[in-house]
Amino acid sequence: MKKNNFFVLLAFCTVSTMLCSCGTGVNSSSDDVSGSDNTAQTTNNPAVASPDETAAPQDVLEDGMTAVYGTDLKDGVYSVQVDSSSSMFCITECELTVKDGEMTAAMKMGGTGYLYVYMGTAQAAAEANPNSYLSFVENADGTHTFTVPVAALDAAIDCAAFSKNKEKWYDRTLVFRADSLPADAFIKDQSTSIEDLALQDGDYLIAVTLEGGSGKASVHSPAKLTVESGTATAEIIWSSSNYDYMKVDGVQYDPVNTEGNSVFEIPVSGFDYKMPVSADTTVMSTPHEIEYTLYFDSTTIEKQ
Repeated sequence: MKKNNFFVLLAFCTVSTMLCSCGTGVNSSSDDVSGSDNTAQTTNNPAVASPDETAAPQDVLEDGMTAVYGTDLKDGVYSVQVDSSSSMFCITECELTVKDGEMTAAMKMGGTGYLYVYMGTAQAAAEANPNSYLSFVENADGTHTFTVPVAALDAAIDCAAFSKNKEKWYDRTLVFRADSLPADAFIKDQSTSIEDLALQDGDYLIAVTLEGGSGKASVHSPAKLTVESGTATAEIIWSSSNYDYMKVDGVQYDPVNTEGNSVFEIPVSGFDYKMPVSADTTVMSTPHEIEYTLYFDSTTIEKQ
């Protein structure tokens, strides 16, 4: 019965497209990048979930975010974090492919409740030609992956999702986060250098933020920063004694202490970006290397 209902809805969508003369494919122009407050809109289209059927969306576009386009990135394949306005549309992993200035993302979903996605609003999806809907690929573990075009990073992107159970389109907003990409993915260096800051040799304090892992670990902030001959070194003090080495750019650094919480002295390749590092923890049954990022905020630097 649900299958029959679905085809009735598809037929309705096609007729609506003809009547409204506004059938669209994947939206990628700058005018379509920013998400809108879709849940505030009302519609009589039975193929679109009403505001009463949709939980209040989360605001995923942060103040100060500036759109990053495919032309700003080097060709390659990168792991990227995707923030969703709805916990019901959860992306557990995402792989961003950049080629010739264009971007696509393979989004691995946390559930199997959606049959199609459409890069636009739910209303636009309901009025679009069904041939423009993007179907999932089922992975070996039973999870679903949708591959979609990405107009820009750090921009609110409308993505409608068709519920398998409800047989309706739901508005979602996605933000593909530029700060989750490695620094070398950008054509232009995104970090701030010692030269940019005109830092003289000496000792400083700087606020540092750790991200990654389970979220339980932390590092002491502010951290001691030493500048010598144009090179910056930070003293990283962990919240536990369970780390036996760190790695930066593939180079291993051992602790500089033997008692108390783990302490390391590592090079700082740049400021004001999420610098990738890894640390080996011994708290588990076997040592485990975990990936983190450290963000050194240049606006907090204080001379000692």
